[in-house]
Formats: sequence, C-alpha cells, structure tokens
Amino acid sequence: MKVFGKIIEYLLYALLLFMALLVLASALPIPGGLKTFVVRSGSMEPKIKTGSVVVVWPKGEYKVGDVVTYGPNTKLRVPTTHRIISESGTVGRKFFLTKGDANNTPDVREISQLEIIGKVVLDIPYFGYVVAAAQKPIGFAVIVGVPALLIIGDQLIKIFREIKVIRKKKEDQPSIEETVKKSKD
Repeated sequence: MKVFGKIIEYLLYALLLFMALLVLASALPIPGGLKTFVVRSGSMEPKIKTGSVVVVWPKGEYKVGDVVTYGPNTKLRVPTTHRIISESGTVGRKFFLTKGDANNTPDVREISQLEIIGKVVLDIPYFGYVVAAAQKPIGFAVIVGVPALLIIGDQLIKIFREIKVIRKKKEDQPSIEETVKKSKD
C-alpha cells in the first residue's frame, strides 16, 4: 500500500509540474519559437477537440494539408487553427486558403504566409480548459496553489513525524552517566 501511495504522490507531482509548464509556456516565450494556444471552437473536430492545447512551431514553408495557427493574438481576438486546403502566389509571397475540418466551406479570405504563427505539431485534448482557468488568479490558486499546499503540508507532516522518531530514540537511549555507572557496577 505504501508503494501505491508513493506512485500516486509522484504522479501528482508530475501532473502539477506539467500544468505549471503549460501555463508558463502560454505566457512566456519558448526557445525555438514554440507557442501554445487554447482551441476555443469546434471547427477542427474531431482531429483537434474544443478545449485542446495546441503546440505551434513556426516553419519556413507551409503546404496543403498542414494544420496551422494564424491571425492576431490579442485580448479581443484569438488566433485561428485551421487546415491549409490550397495555396497560390510565388515564392516569398504565398497565400493560403484554409478551412476547419468540421466546416462545410473554406474560410472567407486567403491568408498570407506572414500571418501564420506556425504549424501545429502537437495537440493535447481538453487541457486548454485547465490552462485557461490557471491563467486567471482564482483558477491558478485552485489548480496549482491548492495541490501545491497539500504537497507542502504532507511533507511538513513527514518531517515532524521524523523529528518525533529521532527524539523518541534519544529519550530511550541511556545517558552517558547511566552507561558509565552500569559499567562500574
């Protein structure tokens, strides 16, 4: 049972670390230009589910079939993640027509290569809900803070138990005077 408890504890640590890294990745620049975004619509279902986190990597070239994230990333507007269905233009001035897998029609306008943030290299289903919540103060406190406090509390309890065991061992050992007296007798 002790081993099972340790496994659960380490899984909790790993999950907490993973969530913290996702939150940081969405807020801070990552070397190599990797970025993370939360998918907020079902336009790419079933390939990419609503609430997924997508990891996007900028490439030099994009081709038909690539799933890309493009557009402004502001408080009022979020980037779009769709599949490239056709391309036009020349080298250096390419334009792409995109479409969500679940949509019946292509997007209204073509996008230029300069508008593309990057190609989707990984998607993690439903983790976007956690990341979006953790980016808010109350969500961060609940999702990261509470488990972290529980882990710290658990470790403090273990420390105090260990101190108690050490003190008990010291109390049970005879003093030097008692040892010397017994050896003389």
